[in-house]
Amino acid sequence: MTGELLQGYLPDPFIEFEVPESWKIQKRQGKVRDILDKGDAQLALITTDRKSAFDRVLGSVPCTGEVNNRISAFWFTVFNKEGFRNHMISAPDPNVMIVRKAAEPLGVEVVVRGYITGETSTALWRLYAQGARNIYGHEFREGYRKGDRLDEPVITPTTKADVGHDERLTCQEVVDRGLAAPDVWNQVQTSALSMFKKAQDIALARGLVLMDTKMEFGLDGNGEPMVIDELFTGDSSRYVLASTYQQKVESGQELDHMDKEFLRLNYRKATGYRGDGEAPPIPDLLIAQTADRYIRLHDMLTGTAFQMSRERPQERIEQNLIPWIYPH
Repeated sequence: MTGELLQGYLPDPFIEFEVPESWKIQKRQGKVRDILDKGDAQLALITTDRKSAFDRVLGSVPCTGEVNNRISAFWFTVFNKEGFRNHMISAPDPNVMIVRKAAEPLGVEVVVRGYITGETSTALWRLYAQGARNIYGHEFREGYRKGDRLDEPVITPTTKADVGHDERLTCQEVVDRGLAAPDVWNQVQTSALSMFKKAQDIALARGLVLMDTKMEFGLDGNGEPMVIDELFTGDSSRYVLASTYQQKVESGQELDHMDKEFLRLNYRKATGYRGDGEAPPIPDLLIAQTADRYIRLHDMLTGTAFQMSRERPQERIEQNLIPWIYPH
């Protein structure tokens, strides 16, 4: 179903989970997730339909929270079987994941890039097109076009800014600034690159090019790094259709994005917004088109058809979290 047809079928967006007063637990709110903490070694991550770009929440796109949570659960399951540590314990609800609380989250975004693309201030293509060849401490050869595959994937870390823009880092600066111990950072880089290459192979077999991704790591109770937050979702990664990739690159056309890049690019075209001042509402058609892309991404990656629910997430999540809130 295309975005145009979806307009009349989308449910209301799930914007926020309201904690029942009787639960008496702490709630923190990120840009996209509501985080529940009952004071033990676990957290409940509730993924909403809020959409962030340009360092702020632009609005909401129905179904995308559930899609992101399901895709994360899919990838965490894949890599758990491969022996990579991650924080997922269970997914008791389509929008919820129960996770292990990191003893120490690392203060660095681990961005893995396999292609040269992007228009933001931290994106490879924007910097490369401006003439830079040493970027994030990596040397890039001449001759890349926008969207080209890199000779080898690279890690381009950034800070994790609570307010404003993330700051570019080199891998050496991660250690020099004390954001990760040398041995931990080596493990993180090895795991991130290995997982990215494996995910690229899986995605390509399902008709998708995984171009880049943002990963987060934390230390578990034994001081070992594990993947936290989300994994290879449409919010944290760039996916494009493999069937049109080569032709689009060669002709200089915009790639067929199946992720938040589609929203970011078309929102900018529709509104002219560049991140200054109050953000205009997301146009209704773009909301439907973005939901369509996310749902198709889910179906292609997981091999299962997304079932659109009409029930209210608030009541459903409350019921599905009761065994976690009041364990026997």
